[in-house]
Amino acid sequence: MELLFKIIQDVVLGIVQGVTEFLPVSSSGHLNIAKHLMGVEDGGIFLDVMLHIGTLAAVFIFYRKLIWRLIKAFFSLIKDIFTGKFKWSKMDGDRNLIVMLVIGLIPLFLLFAPIPGTDMKVKDLADMFAEGKYFIVVGLSLLVTSALLFIGNKLNSRPVGKHYIKDAESNYTGNGRTRYTVVDAICVGLTQCFAAIFPGLSRSGSTLSIGEMRGINKQAALDYTFILGIPSIIAAAALEVKDVESSILTTDNIIAVVCGVIAAAVVGYFSIVLFKWLLKTDKMIVFVIYTAVVGLIITAISVYELTSGNIVRLF
Repeated sequence: MELLFKIIQDVVLGIVQGVTEFLPVSSSGHLNIAKHLMGVEDGGIFLDVMLHIGTLAAVFIFYRKLIWRLIKAFFSLIKDIFTGKFKWSKMDGDRNLIVMLVIGLIPLFLLFAPIPGTDMKVKDLADMFAEGKYFIVVGLSLLVTSALLFIGNKLNSRPVGKHYIKDAESNYTGNGRTRYTVVDAICVGLTQCFAAIFPGLSRSGSTLSIGEMRGINKQAALDYTFILGIPSIIAAAALEVKDVESSILTTDNIIAVVCGVIAAAVVGYFSIVLFKWLLKTDKMIVFVIYTAVVGLIITAISVYELTSGNIVRLF
């Protein structure tokens, strides 16, 4: 019975992860909300990372053709660099995307910077904010997500006019550029750093919005942010698995986590499909309202808990 409860619990968290990883509502924030209200104490960051592996599988499946193109373009790019044939000004769309992905990942090294006056690194703030006593951070971060989505949505709601593009290379349609510049990539990379620290600040939502603010086509910005998440998730998983405590790796925990990972992968795939459709049909206002409402509710619950000393639980 205990194993069954654990499986149900992790499957529920896997579904939450799958739905919220790609929709711009913050998977880390919703996992914190679910675990807080369900009273989940064990698993911690390890469970979060494993559920991210599930949604990573969804990205690989959905973007398999693009990823394969990028892999081939990467090795071709390396060959040209070593043979002196590489020219920055003559990069095609795939090579541009590869270079901008690399540049977009560079700001993540800031997460390993030490915090002056403490023995902590910047990335340790994520673990700290994941604790129940910092639940209010989730609510406030969701409100920031809502604001970013609102601004990005407004910028992409302007009349198309002469800025309408149809890129023959990528078949993107709509407003904005389809290629990132160095400045674009750095801005998105820095935004991803903040999203990694604050649960409730949606990675997909914030990086998408920053891309839109920089004048990037919304569909191109969405594809960039999903692909950018691949190495980030792999690196986070590698670091977490390396330090996982053996006490967590019981047979029951492993079975339950695997079930949660499968749920996250299946639900995550359909979330990508849904998100791309909602973005294409200009229905992003739904997420602006949702993150604002949930952010206000979580902030109110947090203030109640801090002032009363009572912890809100569903069961």
